[in-house]
Amino acid sequence: MSTETVHPEVLVIDDETQIRRLLRVTLEGAGFRVREADSGQLGLAEAATKRPEAIILDLGLPDLPGLEVLKRLREWSRLPVLILSVRGQETDKIEALDAGADDYLSKPFGGGELLARLRAMLRRAQSLEEESNVRFGDVEVDFARRAVTKAGAAVKLTPKEYALLRLLLVHRGKVITHRQILRELWGPRAEEQTQYLRVYMTHLRQKLEDEPNQPKHFRTESGVGYRFTAE
Repeated sequence: MSTETVHPEVLVIDDETQIRRLLRVTLEGAGFRVREADSGQLGLAEAATKRPEAIILDLGLPDLPGLEVLKRLREWSRLPVLILSVRGQETDKIEALDAGADDYLSKPFGGGELLARLRAMLRRAQSLEEESNVRFGDVEVDFARRAVTKAGAAVKLTPKEYALLRLLLVHRGKVITHRQILRELWGPRAEEQTQYLRVYMTHLRQKLEDEPNQPKHFRTESGVGYRFTAE
């Protein structure tokens, strides 16, 4: 069995070729995989389709303001975002952080500080998975190992089924709209494809509920979305 380590992938959204080259050298030297985008639109598309572990985002992009890219990203994703910008004023930092950025670093920057901030962002993003387990009924979900068992037996979930389960558990007790789930799992262009969601929810209930036709944990909020309850 292979024990090869899968390194986190970082998406760099910056229109400056030299900055992207510098970031690639810095990140790859620290063991990260790197994907690049030289515009906001391309960056959003890459984030939706490739699902990196983190994003480094410049505010001065040629097609869309970086803040607009961030706001659009936050409509459907909680990916960690580090703003990297020549704008170093406090007001710029506050605006970016209020819009959903996880951290802010001004150019020029030190490679060591950038890596430290990136590692800290990833640790925070992974903290939910590292809390250990969530249990409901005779089901146990181990976030750290991405393992699910029911009555002690392993349950095989597809990547999308696991992603849906994790999303519901992270927001347990709260209603998540169909559109929010579709954006998170399939990207912003899929928000009207509710049939996808119904199919995956049916599969999840069949695998984890004692009575799939009368679900106790994966509740439907009619016309709105779904809600997980451990009761």
